[in-house]
Amino acid sequence: MPSTPTTPTKSQPHQKKRVPLWDNARWIAIVLVVVGHGILPLIGESNSAYSVYLFIYSFHVAVFVTVSGYFAKSGPPTARSIRQVITDIVLPYLIFETIWTVLRFLLGTGVGLDYATPSWTLWFLIALAVWRVALPYLVVLRAPLLIAIAISVAAGYSETIDSTLALSRTFGMLPFFVFGWKLRQWRITGRWLALPARVAWRWRAGAIALFAAVLIAMPSAIEWWRDMKLRRFLLYDESYPDLGYDEPWTGAIRLGLLLAAMVLAVAFLTLMPRGAHWFTPFGAATMYIYLLHSFVLYPFRESGVLEGDQPFWVLPAMIVFCVGISIVLSLKPVRRLFRPLVEPRARWLFRPEPSTATGTIVLPPEALPPGPAGTTPPTAPPAPRD
Repeated sequence: MPSTPTTPTKSQPHQKKRVPLWDNARWIAIVLVVVGHGILPLIGESNSAYSVYLFIYSFHVAVFVTVSGYFAKSGPPTARSIRQVITDIVLPYLIFETIWTVLRFLLGTGVGLDYATPSWTLWFLIALAVWRVALPYLVVLRAPLLIAIAISVAAGYSETIDSTLALSRTFGMLPFFVFGWKLRQWRITGRWLALPARVAWRWRAGAIALFAAVLIAMPSAIEWWRDMKLRRFLLYDESYPDLGYDEPWTGAIRLGLLLAAMVLAVAFLTLMPRGAHWFTPFGAATMYIYLLHSFVLYPFRESGVLEGDQPFWVLPAMIVFCVGISIVLSLKPVRRLFRPLVEPRARWLFRPEPSTATGTIVLPPEALPPGPAGTTPPTAPPAPRD
């Protein structure tokens, strides 16, 4: 982004200035996602790895979804927002699900093409598309966040809501997305950035104490966490009966985890630097990291090289390796190389007319690709009045 604002003209539309706080949060959150996936093979035999894993998963997915909800638009769908859902979410899902299918076929582990069952990390794209479409309907209700929490808790009781089309996670993590939208309605960014540094650090001190308490609690009760299957609860991917919980009160566990994750997500955001740093530009590359890092970690996941008892240094080495992956995948050359896969424009897919005679929502003129020099996109005649 340019350091000084430019005056928008007819040929140069106004560009919103990025807020470093949110780019910092995006990148650090996605790094935690990569670390969590990277150390997963270690948690079976290592209590230390399992403690780090539970600590990360207690809040990092909530942060990632909350940030997505913060920037989601809750107004009526427009031509531009519809196109963004298709080009930013639907097409990348189809592209990468196809790539994963081909990869598994080449390795002899594939079971055929199945777009209804997302591969590994691709569940997030399906869930994000559903959340974006559903948000305008939720926010017209009186208490959208309470309704989202009720949906999440209730969904856990149904065994028919499973991983097909990522429905279990879509319903389970819906409260985080709506929570992010609520944070924006509370204008939290402006208030936080306006606080003097000494006041901000009082909040940060509380956040540090909270995270320290969680970090201490994980290893101190590690066997209990294993017995209660906390990891599987934090994934929001299974019903309570599938987890072995048939009791009516089981929903209280999910409710507690949802509320705790929201508190930790806010604490995480208070710890984010408010100014720009060397990693701040990487916040624009989170989707590249999310979609590509799984290909780097896939050999570790499938080969079994990290299974069994490992030397003590393997855990910190894997964490450092995952941070390195995140940095490399954030670089401009990598983004330029994989842009057709991660951010397909697909102009050929959309109709060229900016409107129809009956007022059907299609692309606005400014969203259309430029035509030949000196020409403008054709417009349809106005719809007749009743």
